[in-house]
Amino acid sequence: MIDLDLLERLCCPETHQKLSLANPTVLAKLNQRITAGQLRNRAGQSLTVKLDGGLVREDHQCLYPIRQGIPILLIDEGISLLDQ
Repeated sequence: MIDLDLLERLCCPETHQKLSLANPTVLAKLNQRITAGQLRNRAGQSLTVKLDGGLVREDHQCLYPIRQGIPILLIDEGISLLDQ
């Protein structure tokens, strides 16, 4: 999925906190909400494509999606984990 050396260098674009790979349980819950049309990113856009993976911020408040093996580290693409 993501090279571990690369993961060590990545950080949240907003807070600069470390990122880690999302666990499968979190991804499954988010993908269920995407399927139900109930998940939006921080820009307010509805998500329609299931997540391949994600990077979770150290404080566990935000997830950045991984699409086709590429981490999308844009603040507006982040997904809040506060209501999970």
